[in-house]
Amino acid sequence: MSEAIRKRIRDVIEPMLAADGYDLEDLKVSKAGRRTLVRVLVDRDGGANLDAIAGVSRSLSKALDEAEASGGPFATTSYTLEVSSPGVDRPLNLPRHWRRNIGRLVTVSVGEENTTGRIQAADEQGVELLVSGRTRAIAYEDLGAGRIQLEFSRSAGTEEKEG
Repeated sequence: MSEAIRKRIRDVIEPMLAADGYDLEDLKVSKAGRRTLVRVLVDRDGGANLDAIAGVSRSLSKALDEAEASGGPFATTSYTLEVSSPGVDRPLNLPRHWRRNIGRLVTVSVGEENTTGRIQAADEQGVELLVSGRTRAIAYEDLGAGRIQLEFSRSAGTEEKEG
């Protein structure tokens, strides 16, 4: 799809998302037969459950329909809208991604080595990881993209034993 259409869609949906406390994580626009497929990935502090995603989808659909009626991006074609939130496989590469995953176990490259630790804190400069019982402060410029490690047996309040 053209970058111009993608920009027009972004211009319609991004202010609405921001007003409701969401970040637009990704926007993909592609052809699906005769229809245009619009995939929107959103996130916010505290996460987004299915009910919240459904509400966002309704709001965005209404806004896109209104934009379409006034010569917007879909004035000449129909579209399908898919709204979702990032899964645990999303790489952590922005400060807000790290902040929203405090308490989770991650693997990340630090320089030439891969490190696994639990995110203790995150701010605009970097993160603190608990690695092998020791807290390690690391600046973002020294980090690669982090990957969340799934834990099936950890319960709330469990202390970190190994990193």
